[in-house]
Amino acid sequence: MSLTVFGVPLSPFVRKVRLCLLEKGIDYQLETVMPFTPPQWYLELNPLGRIPALRDGDCTLADSSVICQYLEEAYPDTARLYGKDAQERGRVRWLEKYADYELAPLTTFTVFRNRILKPTSGQPCNEEAVQAALQEKLPPHFDYLEQQLGAQRFFLGDQLSLADIAVTCQLINMAHGGEQLDAQRWPALSAHHARMLALPSIAGLLPDEQRMNAKLKEMGKTATA
Repeated sequence: MSLTVFGVPLSPFVRKVRLCLLEKGIDYQLETVMPFTPPQWYLELNPLGRIPALRDGDCTLADSSVICQYLEEAYPDTARLYGKDAQERGRVRWLEKYADYELAPLTTFTVFRNRILKPTSGQPCNEEAVQAALQEKLPPHFDYLEQQLGAQRFFLGDQLSLADIAVTCQLINMAHGGEQLDAQRWPALSAHHARMLALPSIAGLLPDEQRMNAKLKEMGKTATA
């Protein structure tokens, strides 16, 4: 029986888990659960009501980082996404958390939320907050990630890891919100992002996400008209 991931595709954290599963070649099914109005039964999986959650047989877990680390340990014969030793694992976990805790509040919960999600419920986009994120708050984070990459293909050199996936998931949501990296200012990070988007796992998910995002944009125009 395949694993079940609970959540919605446009969540960067659900996307992170799905890409982890795809890169590992593990079969799964996605069951839609909305993050703000989860059904009562879902609270038994995650009492916080957040997405994603995972069911693997009689094992249930929540939190994308916890789920991905579980998959790394529970399926040791699949592609390794946390590095080969303690130093690499520490680096991957740090950069994964950096993406989740530093990028996400800006790329997803400011740019994407204001530009896409708020208009669907008739709320105005706070463009001032979006511009502050883009012009003031995100650039230092992109500077740091640019330095961390250097001339490497991935954050672990030639090896794809959850660090790459976590950062890319946040940049995808920024793109869904209509914003792209400045390739002249951050050439290494921009090249890395293009490299990630070309991966079969990501390229396979994006068309459906882009269609959903376009539909949400139309809903937003109608709701705020």
